[in-house]
Amino acid sequence: MSAPLELYGADYSVYVRICRIVLAEKAVEYTLHPIDIFADGDVPSEYLSLNPFGRIPSLRHDSFALYETDAITSYVDEAFDGPALMPTDAKARARARQIMRLADTEIYKHLVWGVYVPAQDDKPLTGLQRADLILGELHRLCGKKLMAGDAFSLADVYVYPMLRYFSLVPEAAARLAELPKLMRWMEETAVRQSVIASQFPAERNNSASK
Repeated sequence: MSAPLELYGADYSVYVRICRIVLAEKAVEYTLHPIDIFADGDVPSEYLSLNPFGRIPSLRHDSFALYETDAITSYVDEAFDGPALMPTDAKARARARQIMRLADTEIYKHLVWGVYVPAQDDKPLTGLQRADLILGELHRLCGKKLMAGDAFSLADVYVYPMLRYFSLVPEAAARLAELPKLMRWMEETAVRQSVIASQFPAERNNSASK
């Protein structure tokens, strides 16, 4: 696995951060190539050769290319040395996958795009209407210390960046504060080196302003 590994995407992206945390957990060196799909103008044509749908992230490892976060994180976890990021126990592994899908279908849609994103433009926080349901279920599913099983897993990796954005909105932070197990998990996950190394610009700016 000596060939250089290249990750494409924007450092503010939840899904790019998920990949970066996984790469850091596995101690894999890589180069991040900035691709901002929300910038003015079209997505660079050369990037469309990696992902014809123009979404981020994408990964290139020598002549092997991938897009879709699930595929990228699974590949990195399985192809490189380092701690396994999926539980070996069938029930814990199923729980991890359940939580990962919950992150994709509910947390990202309602708590990131329905709360954090509109908060930046002083628009209505429509995602708060579903926040209690999502957070309550996540709080119920979460294990005693980690999301799934006894070791840090892709379930933790998927959920943290999304909840971190959510927590930057005061109204959202107040909802999280009512869930002590989830808050403890957030605090303990925040100090992992892989998480610190992959901080969003908004997260770094928020920390610096305190």
